[in-house]
Amino acid sequence: VQLQASGGGLVQAGGSLRLSCAVSGRMLSVNDVGWYRQAPGDQRELVATITRADTTNYADAVKGRFAISRDNAKNTVYLQMNSLKPEDTAVYFCNARVKVTPWTPSSDFWGQGTQVTVSS
Repeated sequence: VQLQASGGGLVQAGGSLRLSCAVSGRMLSVNDVGWYRQAPGDQRELVATITRADTTNYADAVKGRFAISRDNAKNTVYLQMNSLKPEDTAVYFCNARVKVTPWTPSSDFWGQGTQVTVSS
């Protein structure tokens, strides 16, 4: 199973970016998926999560500005980031809980991260 995160870049404050996380490989299903971020010198923190049934959860810092969504047919999860602030600058990682085989529990997989830089 591989997770490919993309869509990061440099944007001015107030701008928008859309991140994508594509899950590929031999698997039965992609269950909960989350976006996390890590700024230099900080711990990795949760940004948003979405279940297979589209139940979402957001960190307080991004509520009302970010929106997580998924396309189960494409095994892809998106993070629409609007009204970006300099404090959103970080490497963004996606994490997916994947059911690989019928006889093993779901496992967590991580993508490689994509850099988001917001200039003031």
